[in-house]
Amino acid sequence: MVAFIKQACQTSFKTIQFIISMDHHRGRNNRNQEENLENLIFGTRAVIEAINAGKEIDKIIIQKGLSNQLYSELRKAIKDLDIPIQIVPPEKINRITSKNHQGVLAFVSQITYYEVEDLLTDVFEKGRVPLVLILDRVTDVRNFGAIARSADCAGVDFIIIPSRGAAQINADAVKTSAGALNRMKVCRVDNLKNSIEYLKESGWQIIACHEKTDSYHFNADLAKPTAIIMGSEENGISNEYLKRSDMQVKIPMVGNIASLNVSVATGIILFEAVKQRL
Repeated sequence: MVAFIKQACQTSFKTIQFIISMDHHRGRNNRNQEENLENLIFGTRAVIEAINAGKEIDKIIIQKGLSNQLYSELRKAIKDLDIPIQIVPPEKINRITSKNHQGVLAFVSQITYYEVEDLLTDVFEKGRVPLVLILDRVTDVRNFGAIARSADCAGVDFIIIPSRGAAQINADAVKTSAGALNRMKVCRVDNLKNSIEYLKESGWQIIACHEKTDSYHFNADLAKPTAIIMGSEENGISNEYLKRSDMQVKIPMVGNIASLNVSVATGIILFEAVKQRL
């Protein structure tokens, strides 16, 4: 009987612990959702006004099948802007918010985006050896924040990301970056290939860092104007960017795991550049 009571108490204690843990997890998710909603604009007219006011928009979500006068005005407003658009079924947009969204949502960016051409001029005017980071399809918000933090510490001049297939730069990304994204300049471009070609024509070397190559990262001369490409953990760097790189390098590993987290790998190669430039 004593053993039975003891086992019942242990089971009850574990159940209580599980409930507390679930409540904590649910509360954390709710807080994250509230933070994300702070950066959300609801309704077609509100989104149009935000665009016309010059607000930086990370992404616009539009309900599939939407067709009315306001929607036509929205398409006209974003025609010449490099804003990612995602067409989704009604149930998906309703999962994001239950408010009167009219089939249109926009995520406001936490940062201001820059043009590559403008920043290149600024970099050379400073009279320093430039270092730039190019991120190919790095979509995890926390990875992006951690990368931005390392980039700021390593003196990276700016980061280039694609307008589609990149992490949303929201409050979570800024928090993970320890505020680095408030200082780090980010360029969002429609075509990474064109940006890479532009850098090459401007006299920069392009270094692609991934695990499927033979040369090590410390064999690259990172003391000259350099743009480093890092790819997503799922798909790596696109072949079209690998072909345009001047050198492909990897980080040596001696353990059992075949690859590093992209934010960790980025930090390693960036500080190799710092070491070579000291």
